[in-house]
Amino acid sequence: MNTAFLLFLIIVAGTLVITYYAARKTKSASEFYTAGGGLTGWQNGLAIAGDYMSAASFLGIAGMVALSGFDGFFYSIGFLVAYLVVLYLIAEPLRNLGKYTMADMIAARFNDKTVRGVAALNSITISIFYMIAQLVGAGALIKLLLGLDYITSVLIVGALMTVYVVFGGMTATSWVQIIKCVLLMAGTFIISLIVFAKFDFSVFAMFEHMKTATPLKEAFLNPGNKFKDGLDTISLNLALVLGTAGLPHILIRFFTVKDAPTARKSVVVATWIIGIFYVMTIFLGFGAAAFVGNDAIVKANAAGNMAAPLLAKALGGDFLFAFVSAVAFATILAVVAGLVLSAASAFAHDFYGHIVRKGAATEKEQVLSAKLASVGVAIISIILALFAQKLNVAFLVSLAFAVAASANLPVLVFTVFWRRFNTAGAVTGMLTGLGCALLLVAISPNIWDPAAGKAILVGTPLISLTNPGIISIPVGFLGAFLGTFLSAKRDDAKYDEILVKANTGM
Repeated sequence: MNTAFLLFLIIVAGTLVITYYAARKTKSASEFYTAGGGLTGWQNGLAIAGDYMSAASFLGIAGMVALSGFDGFFYSIGFLVAYLVVLYLIAEPLRNLGKYTMADMIAARFNDKTVRGVAALNSITISIFYMIAQLVGAGALIKLLLGLDYITSVLIVGALMTVYVVFGGMTATSWVQIIKCVLLMAGTFIISLIVFAKFDFSVFAMFEHMKTATPLKEAFLNPGNKFKDGLDTISLNLALVLGTAGLPHILIRFFTVKDAPTARKSVVVATWIIGIFYVMTIFLGFGAAAFVGNDAIVKANAAGNMAAPLLAKALGGDFLFAFVSAVAFATILAVVAGLVLSAASAFAHDFYGHIVRKGAATEKEQVLSAKLASVGVAIISIILALFAQKLNVAFLVSLAFAVAASANLPVLVFTVFWRRFNTAGAVTGMLTGLGCALLLVAISPNIWDPAAGKAILVGTPLISLTNPGIISIPVGFLGAFLGTFLSAKRDDAKYDEILVKANTGM
């Protein structure tokens, strides 16, 4: 307990020192939103990986694999493959067309207040969805480690993430993410190495052992333990693979570098780091199942979110447990800071700067409104997280991915690749994708369950799908397509202009 608390304090103190120095450099809107575009490809690649490898990756996937076997690994595969979509479709056009936010890219083609406003609304909604998962993970972690109740834990993390963003902006957020990435990779590698050593460094011995190590027996290595509905499984994987390209907190990271080639290098660096990490989640999940046990994992947290810290304790005693828990805490802090910043940027730059002030807001006004928005977003996220305590964080994040893939991806793709696409199509696509995804989540088993305590509300769900992606993603594309065809407006000259700019940066 004392070691854990000390490591927590060291991480918090270190990140606050970073924030202090970053605050002294953060004066302009560009420095607040994008760290002045001064990060190198390596630095931004590490920061992207740090931003992406969230509580869902470290805590949620380890627990999902430990309790459900093969089905938990779907998340690792989906999260990794998603970066190919980002690399080949989104990264360069976004960097070439945008300035501070995702809405800037769309507004480069459609200079319309409604388009920018709806894009900003999507960014804020998705960021809050994603943030709930991080806060749930933080609450469970601090409760296990320090004995604090869930509400107090969530409030502590909420306060810290607000401090990082309000005072340090993107510079502080980026360096917190870089340091967290290095710590997380080190901690995961140590645990994976110990687990692998337990099986005499034999993959075959490890897989053979897992056939008898859990209550699922041989079924542990087969699909179908958690996702019994094939349609639901496809829906989940669609959301995971396509969702990253629509996540606002990932997309704004491409504005922190000087040009598109550096943005591309960032994605390549991030993909390698993320790929190595997700391979290691196999060792985390298998190790937790074999050396911690199903009952102990469920006892600590019903959704399995504490499998990785418990595995560290089983293998390396209190010190490794404390180190891994502190790293998980740093993981959550880094990711939520990025999420708060993306939502605050959308509000201050898009809503306030371009819609309310019509582009006339001063640098000082934009930074102040972003700081106030950060506080508001943090409060909303904390309140919502208090109702989602019993849900697995990897699962919660998959819902955010579904919303992002449904609401943002169709418009981002059509903006760059479809000449006929117009303002009406952009607005319709974003609203139908967002509305459909949220509606399907609201009537799904995530919210409703006949048995008390298994979901947020007691009742019968109207649909059986736990992830709405297979319906809401096509609806988002269809909405954009129909909105365009039902409107007569065309602007081919503008498309020619942004096509050149998107591909060359000129």
